[in-house]
Order: sequence, then C-alpha cells, then structure tokens
Amino acid sequence: MTTLGVIGGTGWLGGALLRPALAKGFVAAADLILSSRSGNTAGFEAWPDIRFTTDNRSLAAQSDIVILSVRPKDLDALDLDLSGKLVISVMARVPAEALLARFNSERIIRAMPNACAEQGLSFTPWLSTPGATDNDAAFADSFFACSGKTTRLSTESELDYFTALTGSGPALIAAFADVMIRDAIENGVAPDVAVAGASETPADTVKIFTDYGGTTAAGLTAMLSAGIAAPISKGLAAAKEKAAKG
Repeated sequence: MTTLGVIGGTGWLGGALLRPALAKGFVAAADLILSSRSGNTAGFEAWPDIRFTTDNRSLAAQSDIVILSVRPKDLDALDLDLSGKLVISVMARVPAEALLARFNSERIIRAMPNACAEQGLSFTPWLSTPGATDNDAAFADSFFACSGKTTRLSTESELDYFTALTGSGPALIAAFADVMIRDAIENGVAPDVAVAGASETPADTVKIFTDYGGTTAAGLTAMLSAGIAAPISKGLAAAKEKAAKG
C-alpha cells in the first residue's frame, strides 16, 4: 500500500486535484492523509476514510509520497525530513534545487496545474529531477491526468514560462472578460444581462487571484497597469460601428 500525504490538501488547489483523483479511483481514500493549519475538512465529505491532521511531521512520517500544495511564502514553516520519499510540488517560484536542500529528498517532481483542475480541464506541465524513478514519473503523470492533460518538460525555465502561460491563463482571460463586461455596462447593457446571470463573475475570479498574491497576481497587475481596457473597448466599438453600418 502506498500512502499519499498532501500538505495543504484541503486548500483550493489541493482539493481541485484530489477530488478528481478520488472520484476516478486513482487514489484510495484510506491511503490519503491531508493536512491544513486550520483543520478544515470541507469538500471531502464523500470520502470518510480520508485521514486529516494539523501535524505535518506526523503526515510525513506516515506517507510514502508527499505533495506540497502551499503558498511559497509558507514554505519556511515546513521543517521536515522527507529523505527517501517522492516529493511533488505544485508551488510556483520554488526550484527543485531548493526543495532538495530543504527536504533532503532527491526524488523531486515539480508541476504547474491550473484552476480548471477540478473540472478535468487543467493543462499540467511537470518535470522530474534525475533522482526521481520511472515509477515516480508514471505516478505523477497519472495523478495529474485525472485533472486534465499533462506534458513532461525538460527544464525549469520551460516550467516557469508555463506558469505564466497556462497556470495564469484562466485568470488573464477572466481579466479580459471583465473589461468587456464593464464596457457593456457603460454602453447601457443591464449589469445582470452583461454577466449572463453568473453567480461568479470574471471580476470575482480576478479578485481571488489578485488577493492570493502569487505569480498570477503579478501578471494581472502588469496587464492592467499596461492599460488593456482601452484597446479592448476600442475593438468592441469598432465591431459595433461595423454592425450598425451593415
């Protein structure tokens, strides 16, 4: 039996990755340990055999594979020896060399899923260090495939680019959509019509990622600071004028 421990497993990304893997039977609930600082267990009611803890050292001691699903700024709080274990990181900005040095494991895999994971629509690029085995790579690829498409990369430079391209992509598209909705409202469209009655709007998505303060927030801030609203509004106005003239 292989035990999988997920540090930060009840967070939004951890949950988005784990629920499809559980639903498809790739991960057995009885083989899963999740930790969170708050002790939150919400979102996993369908799998009562999952073990929960607030003690990351206990999780590490019981796990063969450890997934790190925490914010990079919270990494310093993790004082763990994970030697001999497969360590899978879904954190941006923390290179494999730093993970090896901190956790004393040469079996490192880094991956960059995105916010569409729970819908099975994520595109997850990943890479492994030379110390990771073929079985390690096969596990990682199959685990992330539960949430969508995967591809194996060769360098961390590629992974950093995909962090921007696909990891941040949904939020950047949401920012584009939010500008279009705002333009529609300014041109007389009723707000509820402009957002098509959606309970969560593109503006909500942008706020979530901006508040998170990670790589996506950096991209959003730069994009909005560059004044993307003006060219989008001009494009909509040009299309409207063409439509009116026939």
